[in-house]
Order: sequence, then C-alpha cells, then structure tokens
Amino acid sequence: MAATRLIALHQHKGKSIAACLKDRTDYAQNPDKTEKGELVSSYQCSPLTVDEEFMLTKKLYEQTTGRSQKSNVIAYQIRQSFRPGEITAEDANRIGYELATRFLKGKHAFIVATHTDREHIHNHIIYNSTALDGTRKFRDFFFSGLAVQRLSDLICLEHQLSVIEKKPYRERQKRTLYPPKESNRDRLCSVIDNILAEKPKDYENFLQKLEQQGYEVKRGKYTSVKGARQKRFIRFRTLGAGYREEELKAVLAGEAEHRPRQKSPAPEQKFQMLVDIQAKLAEGKGTGFARWAKQHNLKEMSRTLVFLQENKIGSIEEMQERAAAATERYHAMGDSIKAAEARLTEIAVLKTHIINYAKTRPVYDAYRKTGYSRRFLETHRTEITLHKAAKAAFDEANLKTLPKVKELDAEYSKLLTEKKARYPDYRKAKEEMQELLRAQKNIELFFDEERNPEQTEYSR
Repeated sequence: MAATRLIALHQHKGKSIAACLKDRTDYAQNPDKTEKGELVSSYQCSPLTVDEEFMLTKKLYEQTTGRSQKSNVIAYQIRQSFRPGEITAEDANRIGYELATRFLKGKHAFIVATHTDREHIHNHIIYNSTALDGTRKFRDFFFSGLAVQRLSDLICLEHQLSVIEKKPYRERQKRTLYPPKESNRDRLCSVIDNILAEKPKDYENFLQKLEQQGYEVKRGKYTSVKGARQKRFIRFRTLGAGYREEELKAVLAGEAEHRPRQKSPAPEQKFQMLVDIQAKLAEGKGTGFARWAKQHNLKEMSRTLVFLQENKIGSIEEMQERAAAATERYHAMGDSIKAAEARLTEIAVLKTHIINYAKTRPVYDAYRKTGYSRRFLETHRTEITLHKAAKAAFDEANLKTLPKVKELDAEYSKLLTEKKARYPDYRKAKEEMQELLRAQKNIELFFDEERNPEQTEYSR
C-alpha cells in the first residue's frame, strides 16, 4: 500500500531559485535519512549537481522560448509512503523511480530519495518543472494528484503490494476525537517531571539524564536544551513557573517541592453563529438540513440570550454600542502593539548601523586619506559599503548625535516587556469583541426571520 501526494515547490521570499532548489534537494538527499546516499537514484541528472542542472534547463527554456518564469513554482515533489514492514528500502526506491518514469514519460529530470528515518519507508520524488528540451513546463492539470495516486496503485498491484481500498462514505471509519497535539515545550516539561521523579543527585546529574533522553544541553548563563527534531533551543526560564533554572535547583536541593504543570482545557465557545437557512436552501440544501438547522438555531439563540443576560445587555442599541466599543478597544490595543513592534525594528536596525559604523570607521578614514583610491576600495569594499550604508541611514533619520548602544538596549528591553504585558489584555479584548459581534449578528438574523414569517414555511 502506498499513499501519495503531489506538492508544488515554490520560491521562497528573499531567496533565489537556485538556493531554493538546493535546499529542497539537499533535504531529500539527507545522508542520515537515505543510508548515506545509497537510496538516491536519478534520471537525466546527477544527485550531486541536480540543483545546478535544473537551473541550466530553466535557462535553456528562457533562451528557447524568450519567456521568463511567471509563477514561483520551481519544481514538484511526489511523496510516496508505504505501509510499515511491507517493503524494503531498495524496492521502495525502484517503485518510486518507476512511478516517476511512467508519470513524467521521460520529459523531466528527477531524483528519487528513499527515507528510512521513520517507521514507514517513504520516497521524496523531486522533478524539474521545466522539460528537458526547454520548450515547455509541467502542466499541473486538474486532479493531477489523483492521477499520481492511481498510477501508484497500479504499480503496487503489479509488484504484488496492497493498495488502499476505496470504501463508500457510510462504511468509512469515522474518528470524532483527535489526539491533542503536544508542543515541544509540553514534551520537555513531561520529561523534566519524569527525571525529577527519579530524584537526581544534583543539577549536573539532572542535565546528564536530559542528555540521555536525547536532548542537547547548552550550558551557560541560561541553560537551554534542544530535542532531536527541534530547530531551536529552549531555555528553562521560558517554560513557566516550576520549571525555571533556580526553581529546579531548589527542588534538587530539597528546598522546594516540584508540582507538575496541570494542563488546562481549551475554553469552550459560549455560542456559535446562527445558520442562514434560506440562503442555504437557495444553494441547494434539502429539507433534512433545514430541520437540523432549525434545531441548531434554537439552541444557539438560547445560548446567545443567556450570554446577553450575563453581560446585562437589555437592548439592541446597547449591544451595538458595546460591540462598537469593544471593536475600537481591540484595534487601539493592536495599534499600540504594532507601534511597539515597529519601534523595536527601528532600534534593532539602528543598533546594527551604529555598531557597523564604529567597526568600519578606521577603514573608511584610511580610505579617505588615500584619496579614495580605487585599489583600496576593491580590497575593503565590504567595510566601506557598510560604513556608507550606516551613514546614509543616519542622514535619513536626521541624527546629528548618535544614541548610545546601552540606551538603545534599555529602550528595547523596556518596549519588549511592555509589549509582552499587553498581550493578555489584547487577547481578552479580541475574545470580547468576537463574542459581542457574534451575538449581534445572531440577534439581527433572528429578527430578520421574525419579520419574514413566510421564510419558515419549510418546517411545516
């Protein structure tokens, strides 16, 4: 059995097409995932230079057709995942190669990288969006992903592998409860709870046990750790109460008792939007949907009235005033946060220019003493360019006296603290605004139906 997915690979902002191609192909050919490159095969290109050969084909396309690339789709990827234990990595690579050959019909270069780092073996098939002859591009036609899946199923049957059985909708197994996603921080807290339950001798022994659990520990002023598949380190001080470095040391020294964090359930929505039954019937919904929608509207309208009573709202005018005030308060808090973020960006840029200006000033002074020598400029072009960019930024900001870096750091820290302190109130204002607007729309829709009783004839 093989599940497939066709994905268009786009050019990222701030990166060239060549850099994006290299990133994607390097990830697919990761030696740790492909048995040191043994599970990589290719067609009309070398795995070592696949990104460069893709670029050459794109340049050939521009020369042949005179057209440049309009969309940001630079390549396509087919992910082909197999059932655990059903196939070997070598056979999976051969099947992936056959799938790419038969789907692309030899018109596009591609690589097939088989990954074995997960329980299920899977292929990453990356093919160039431009054809080998440079005359056309791959046309991502309607239901192309379905065509890939059907071809993959056919190849699996030819190799005596199982395929995914298509069942009628009523016979499909339905899953109503989805397991909650656990964040890296929550997982780290759980690991810390288990380690503390073992009662390590001291803080260093505690860190060693973390390393045994697969975490990379970075010791320093603030201890931070990183899991096997994490991109960034996590500092203990950012985990919250009970997991800060000084609190962990106090627990290990026997001066305090550790209390594992209790996960609070997500707040339930008090009421939902009413359904515009007439609009849905006009779209083609049937009488069964109308019966369900009527019951849904009755329940949600009663919850809306309870919400209005709890908030002591006695009229439509009062509700509209409260909703307008909540919206204005939400936008005002959002504007203040955006202003703080803009100033933080300005400070970071200004600080960078000040540091560059100070570092490159001796070089620029020497450049000026040489009479702006072209040879000196070629030798120190980077330093001189940074110095000129900093001077231009100061002139644009009309800075006659440069602020001190310590003052900028202090202002940055103060703004960042104030911004973080505003977020709880900002989220609360957003929730209040959304509830009032939802209640307002429910009331308006309810009275519209009351003013037009002929709209309810469907229930008779």
